[in-house]
Amino acid sequence: MTWHGYIVKDFFLVPSHFLRPIAIEARKPLSSKAKRAGWVGCNILLNQVPEIGKIDYIKDGKFIEIDVVMNAWKKTSFLAESKSINARGWTIDVLSCVERIGHQEFTLDQMYKFEAILTRQYPNNNFIKDKIRQQLQVLRDQGVIEFVSRGKYRLISK
Repeated sequence: MTWHGYIVKDFFLVPSHFLRPIAIEARKPLSSKAKRAGWVGCNILLNQVPEIGKIDYIKDGKFIEIDVVMNAWKKTSFLAESKSINARGWTIDVLSCVERIGHQEFTLDQMYKFEAILTRQYPNNNFIKDKIRQQLQVLRDQGVIEFVSRGKYRLISK
C-alpha cells in the first residue's frame, strides 16, 4: 500500500483489552512553554503485548483477508468481557509465557519455569502454579490453546 510516496509494509492494531498499566509508559509532560503545557502523552510498550494481541492488517506489503482479521479479533475478544483488569492481566501474562516458550507445543513443567517472574508480578498470590493451571484452562476453553495430553498443550496458531 502506498501513501504519499511511502510504502506501508506492516500495519497492525492492538485491541484495547491488551492495554494494561504494565504496557503503558508515561512520557515527560510538555514544557510550561508548550501550547498544552503539562500534557502527558504515553508510549505503548509492544514487548508487553503478546503476539496474539497484535492483529495484522497489512503484512509484508499485502492486505490480510478480512475474515482472517475478524477471526483474530474474535479469538481474544473474551478478554474484553473480563470485569477485572487483574483477571485479564493473569490471562495475558500466562499467554505471554506460552509465547515465550517459542514452540507450538509446550508442557506444564515449561510453564512452571515462569513461576518466579509471575511471583514478582503478583507478589500477593501464594498459589502461582495453581493460577498458571487455571489460566491454561481459560485459554483452552477460549480456543487459544488445546490440551494434547496430561501436562502437554498446543498453542493454536494466531
